[in-house]
Amino acid sequence: MFCNIVGSVTFTGSFIAFGKLQEVLTTKPILIPLRNIINILLILLVLVLAILICIPEMYDPNYLYALVAISLILGILIVVPIGGADMPVVVALLNSYSGIAGAGAGFVLGNPVLIISGSLVGASGLILTRIMTKAMNRSLLNVMLGGFGAEEGSSSSGEEETRPVTSLSSEDAAMILGYAESVIFVPGYGLAVAQAQHQINELSGLLKEKGVTVKYAIHPVAGRMPGHMNVLLAEANVPYDELKDLDEINSEFDRTDVAVVVGANDVTNPNARTDKSSPIYGMPILNVDKAKSVIVLKRSMASGFSGVQNELFFLDKTNMLFGDAKDSIEGMIKEVRELN
Repeated sequence: MFCNIVGSVTFTGSFIAFGKLQEVLTTKPILIPLRNIINILLILLVLVLAILICIPEMYDPNYLYALVAISLILGILIVVPIGGADMPVVVALLNSYSGIAGAGAGFVLGNPVLIISGSLVGASGLILTRIMTKAMNRSLLNVMLGGFGAEEGSSSSGEEETRPVTSLSSEDAAMILGYAESVIFVPGYGLAVAQAQHQINELSGLLKEKGVTVKYAIHPVAGRMPGHMNVLLAEANVPYDELKDLDEINSEFDRTDVAVVVGANDVTNPNARTDKSSPIYGMPILNVDKAKSVIVLKRSMASGFSGVQNELFFLDKTNMLFGDAKDSIEGMIKEVRELN
């Protein structure tokens, strides 16, 4: 019974999470009226059906079908109100659910391998969920209640996009990087979309040959899933000692000549520190705005998953390099090679 409930919730919840990550569905929270009350009622109904199924005198196969159907609906209703910015947490939690369901099935079938593997997946998923919520400075309950990025009064992306920004070319960016003493790369989901991890490693190698100190700032929730950036950069053979987490790197930005943001958005937004009306207020961010100069590689001025514009883009020290990150970095590589 337990496996049916958890497995069904995980099944449909995973489909919704996949749709949001692939942007097949809207990444913004879909707020259903009275959703929490509806969820509680459905959970109570599932529990009642589970009890009825366990009583031999009252058993009816239709109860099991109804239990599975309601659990499938519950999985949709739980994940739909959660915004795209919280998807790393949801992915980790759903991962733990699948492990728990697998371990439960192992007990039913008397299969030790299924019990052990399910327990490992479930435990690691719960630990990862805890790490993700801590990194975002939010509770799991707050995440699961949903609505992140849908608060009234938060900055709208359309309104902010009319503000002027400073843009530059790959040639100008290469000039700035080539004559800097220290550079911090800040990767985000845009790096994954462009598959530019090999190019960024090549660029950092050229800069190191010119005596530039290069590091990578990794935010715990950057990308679409926990550890996304670490996996991408490891694939490109970026030296592990150059990867720095949020706590290690934040104190170094104010001593850094150039911070290069590659497709990261909400995790660099200074509004998280200052604007109490912002939906990301209180979330620990990378202190990119404290670097002496900032270069942002981005396709457009579209807002992040939180639905608010990034104030970093409008600072005087920030230069925007629009276009595909891979093409932009390849252009910078070509120009850096030609620098004396």
